[in-house]
Order: sequence, then C-alpha cells, then structure tokens
Amino acid sequence: MDYKALGLRCGLEVHQQLDTRKLFCACLSLLSEKTEGTFLRRLRPTQSEMGEVDAAAIEEAKRRLAFVYHVTDNSCLVEADEEPPHEANPDALGTALLVSLMLEAEPVREVHFMRKLVIDGSNTTGFQRSALIAVDGGITVDGKRIGIPTILLEEDAARKVSEAEGEVVYRLDRLGIPLVEIATTPDIESPEEAAKVALGIGSWLRATRRVMRGIGTIREDLNVSIRGGSRIEIKGVQELRMIPVYVEKEVERQLALIEAAKELKARGVTRIDVAVQDLSSLLASSPSKVVAGALGAGGKVLGARLPGFQGLLKGRLGPELAAHARVAGVRGILHSDELPGYGVTAGEVGAIAKALGVTGPDAFVLVADEEAKARRAFEEMIPRLRTALAGVPEETRDPKPDGTSVYSRPLPGKARMYPETDVPPIRVTDEWIERLKKDLPEPPERRAARLSERYGIHDQQARQLVQEGSDDVFEAIAKEFPEAKLVASVLLYALAEIRREGLPVDAIPEDRMRGLFSLVKAGAFAKEAIPDVLREMARSGRGPGEAAKALGLAGAGREEVARVIEEIVAANRDLISLRGEGALAPLMGKAMERLRGRADGSLVNEVLRERLKKESKK
Repeated sequence: MDYKALGLRCGLEVHQQLDTRKLFCACLSLLSEKTEGTFLRRLRPTQSEMGEVDAAAIEEAKRRLAFVYHVTDNSCLVEADEEPPHEANPDALGTALLVSLMLEAEPVREVHFMRKLVIDGSNTTGFQRSALIAVDGGITVDGKRIGIPTILLEEDAARKVSEAEGEVVYRLDRLGIPLVEIATTPDIESPEEAAKVALGIGSWLRATRRVMRGIGTIREDLNVSIRGGSRIEIKGVQELRMIPVYVEKEVERQLALIEAAKELKARGVTRIDVAVQDLSSLLASSPSKVVAGALGAGGKVLGARLPGFQGLLKGRLGPELAAHARVAGVRGILHSDELPGYGVTAGEVGAIAKALGVTGPDAFVLVADEEAKARRAFEEMIPRLRTALAGVPEETRDPKPDGTSVYSRPLPGKARMYPETDVPPIRVTDEWIERLKKDLPEPPERRAARLSERYGIHDQQARQLVQEGSDDVFEAIAKEFPEAKLVASVLLYALAEIRREGLPVDAIPEDRMRGLFSLVKAGAFAKEAIPDVLREMARSGRGPGEAAKALGLAGAGREEVARVIEEIVAANRDLISLRGEGALAPLMGKAMERLRGRADGSLVNEVLRERLKKESKK
C-alpha cells in the first residue's frame, strides 16, 4: 500500500508510568488484588469554565452506567475522592522534567494542573488531573526528526475489573500512578515508522531508570488519518509489535468508508431520513433466537429502511452502526446484508422489506430488545448513518486484539478542560533544571554502540538490550562473566521465551540474575541449563542455587564426564568401528542426554573427541 499517496498522517501519544509513589498521595505505585472494601458511584458531565459540555462526556453519560470501585491496600481517601489531593509528588515531577530535557523540550517555569473531564468511571472524581511540563521537543528516528510539541504529567486511571449489564467494576490500585505523556506531531508517514518512533521514545524513557516495566506500564494512543478521511484516535495500544497493524487496519477502514460515501452519492443519496417502525407482530413466530428472546422478555423488534445502503453494511458500515447502538445498551443489530441468517428466514426478510418500503438499492436494520433500549439504539445510529455521506467521522476507538478497532466515543475537545483548584502551582527553578542536566543519562544510541564495541556483541543485540532496558543488568553481568554473547542471548531470547510461557521472569531481581551466571562460571551447572533454572526461579521465587538443586542439577567435573563417555563408548563400539570419528555427532547427542545441565557442552565435546581418537588407534 502506498501510504504516501494516500496521505497518511500519524501521531503518537505515549503514556509511561513512572517508578515513584502515586502522584497526589503517598500510596505505593503497585497493582494489588487485595480488596478491602467497595463503594458505588454514578458520574455526570459538567460544564467547562467556558460553559460548554464535552461531546465525549455526553456520550458516556448516555450509557447510564453505575460504577463499583474496589478499594485496595495501596489506595486511600484521595483515590476514593473523599480527601483533597496532596501536593504533587516531586520525584514524579523531576522525572517528567528529566524526560523533557532528554527529548530537547523546553520546560515550563510554573506547573499548573488542570482537570480533564472523564466520566467513563476510570476516575472516581469524574476528571483526570494533568499538567503541561514542557513544549517544543523532538526525537530523531532514521535521520528524520519527529516533533514533540507537548510533554505532560498526569495521573493514571483506575483498572477495569469487569463489566456487566449497566455496571462497570474498577479497582483503585492503578488510579493515581504518575504518567508522563509524550505527544508527537502527525509527521509519521508509514505503519513501520510509527513503531520505530514508539520504540525510540520508549528507549529514552527506559534510559532514565525511573520508569516502570512490564505489560500495561506503557501505552500508546494512535492518531491516524488519510486524505479524504478524518483524525481517528485509537486509544490504549499496549503491544509495540501491534502498532503497525492498527495503523494498517485503520487506513483500510477509512478507505472502505470513503468508498461507501462515494457509492451513496453515486446512487443519488443526498440526505438520510429514518423512520423507525415496530415489526414485532410481523416476526412474532420467527425461529430466530435473537428475535424470540427479545419478544419473549416483553421487548420489541424495531426496524428502519436505509436508502441506498444495500451492500454497504456488511464489513463496512454495519459494524459502525452496531458499535453506536451498543451505547444504548443493546447487544447488537441485524441488517439486510447479513440476512437471511441468525434464524431470520428468507420469507421474513421479504416481509420486512415490504413493510419498510425497501426497494432497489435500499437496505434495512433491525434492533430486538426492550423497547426503550431499542429506540435509544436508533437514536444513536441515526447520526452515524447521516455521517456516512461524509465518509469518516472523527472519533475515539478502542483497540481489539486482532489489530482492528471499535467505536468508543466522539473525539474529546477543549470543553473538557478546566483548572484544578486543589493543587497549588509549582515553580520550576533554574537551579532545578541545572541539577537535572547534570544527571542526564547516556543517549540510547551512544550506549548501544559502546556496549557493542566493549563486549563484542552484535550491534542489533546491543540496540535491543538498550531498547528493552536490559542494558544495565547485561553490563553488570558481562563485567564478571567471560561470555558476553551468552549473557545477551539469555536476556534477549531465553527470557522472552519464558515470558511467553506466562512465568513472571521479569520479577527476578538483578542480584539473582548475576548470581545465576556466577554459578555457571564456577561450574555449579552447565550453561545449557540456564533457561531451565530461570524457569524454576520465576516459578518458585527461589534463588539460582536453590532452583538448580530443586532441578537435580549438580556440576559434573571432568572425571564424571569421562566416566559417562566411557560407558557410552563401551555401549556403541559397533558404531565406532563402522564410522570412526564420524560417530562423534550421534555419541555427542547421547552424552548430552545424560549430562545436559550438569556439564558444559564444550567440555563434553572435548572429552569425547579425545576418547574417540584413542579408540581409533586400537
């Protein structure tokens, strides 16, 4: 796909949790599963200081949800909004300023926190506290400079636990953890470049050694548009590898919507008037479980003709309408592009079309639910139907695991911002800035080059260690352990494999990782056993020595290796007579089966070669 010809413009908002206590209280910035109590709230939109109400807040209010909050052992009255916020955490503010200087941004000289209206329940207050920290920065990726117009410090949201009919449950452990938000200019021109920019910003953040690690500690919002489309915000992408996929899928979606708009105009559709009709009696005997379930519960089946929409619903406008309908609380919709189906017969489709006056290229849509919900669903869908004539409406979308996204709410605007009156302004002095400048970390590219040159590892491995924030532990081990390439391989590949198995390998402390390699160096067990020992360490929480002992690993010295080799040679003399030194490979396999994890492969190979030479001289 030629993204330049399509006029792709993409910008990122990177949100990184900081490794300090919470932003407005002294609670620890940790996740917790321990619930000590619950309370319930309902949130409503309020006016900004200009007397306006944000469209995204209005959309959330239409969902009419109740929010249940789980109080945890690392939350307090501040998170419950029963106590005013304390003074902003100076360590968090210092880290945000350090990040700003690293990204060549200009710090503001007085920090003012603002309230950003959010009533999806993720904040008990109904708003998020956010402050501008610096402006006019940038990052260079592959020789191209991407602007960073703003860097903010804000509080993270509560963690969603579950969602049911009319109710959402949140946990307060994550609420209030400091976040630095880094926003780029929309100068990214390809999906791959988006991932590279995110990776570059992440490398700078990890270079501070002051940010949290692990899934969920860094999240990206993607702002994507193409020529003829609109800006779409995909909010909360957590996996770096998925960024190009989300950009690609959004471009495909916008192209499909633009083509649908062109087709509607070609069919002469210039305005869309929707008349909702009650079709319940027509479908009273329908075998459809969806229809029968709604009618059996006392609900209704409502339908409407969509002029000129035939063939444009399935895979394109249909999912868009369904997402808007769900705002009203219905589970979904049925439309003519997918019928007959879902138990609705061909005869019923014909009867529905006749009742609604569907002709030619028209389509129709059905909603089966409680009557009030069904009518609200049409109220939500009708504006989206009308914007189909324009192509792509601006909106916020939620990412799905397959790389697609789903409508969440309208794009928020300036109407959701107003001053925070409970947190005093904070002066940023010249002295503070100068102290931070003296503490600037080594730039990632320079550090990667130094590691590669000093320890003889591949350039790509060095860059990856820096990007993943594993460079410190690598260097600490490589200074003591002679095989730096092995250290890099374990940190980059073995740990990644164990992580994919779901084991908490990232929780292993650095001193235990160093101890693991010290034991290998001392011959306590073979380097081939490192992945197994790491698995046991992650699984049980044991140190490397205890983990090795639990696995039955004890270092085999040269004498034991020679004894095992002698037994293998004695059992395979026919093979040796037939192949001579060519028997090395199969015999090596047999030896490693017995000695794996207890003896280094190079030692086993050396002893076996010597023994085969002696055997050949007989």
